[in-house]
Amino acid sequence: MALVRTVTDAGVTTMTLDSPANRNALSTPLMRELLNALAEALTDASVRVVVLSHTGPVFCSGADLKETAEARETGRVPAELLADVLAALWEFPKPVVARVGGPARAGGLGLIAAADIAVCTDEATFAFSEVRLGVIPAVISATVLPRLAPRAAAELYLTGDVFDGFRARDVGLVTAVTTAGELDETVSRYCASLVRGGPLALAGAKQLLRRTPNESVREELAELSQRSAAYFRSAEGREGVAAFREKRDAVWVPVTR
Repeated sequence: MALVRTVTDAGVTTMTLDSPANRNALSTPLMRELLNALAEALTDASVRVVVLSHTGPVFCSGADLKETAEARETGRVPAELLADVLAALWEFPKPVVARVGGPARAGGLGLIAAADIAVCTDEATFAFSEVRLGVIPAVISATVLPRLAPRAAAELYLTGDVFDGFRARDVGLVTAVTTAGELDETVSRYCASLVRGGPLALAGAKQLLRRTPNESVREELAELSQRSAAYFRSAEGREGVAAFREKRDAVWVPVTR
């Protein structure tokens, strides 16, 4: 039975973690299925946005500790494969939206931080629980620490305390907090905005968000000027400007059924 289910509609592919029996823990089979789903979405031009969702009351409980205990002496622990998953999400050229309708712990927070936009309910809770297990949030730091305010990161990493969605928003882990009844509508609104962006432009904008600036502001501005000009001269840029002037949707905007 599939542990990650995918459905595509109007340019939006929803990838649903479907392992509620273990609270959508990051087992090796689940992560491999998620990697496969991302690889398929990457090459499918009809996929414009990816939504990462879940079944059951828990978004993701983190690493599969049962599998971790069994594999510790015999092979690769799940946390090592998590690095591949986070890299795939972080580098994914299409927008990724996390739909968080319940608690997330440890590695699950890495998934949320790797998404470009994250929406949670006001009932969702979060915790970097690693230190209370005698381990550290090492792998997920690659995606989490660029999001969190430094003081908050120190507090939450070191205490392992549980915090709510409003604190998650205030420290930068999530984008927005809503009620359970409005979660899907809020996610849909973000997706409706995202699909209106040019595919190449969205990928380029994500590169800007991930880049490390040069030491010289003049060098940085020169490089960014060249990059901007290339987009304006591109076929996608010409179509976007023409659509705006003609007051119509650009050709890349999916047709709503």
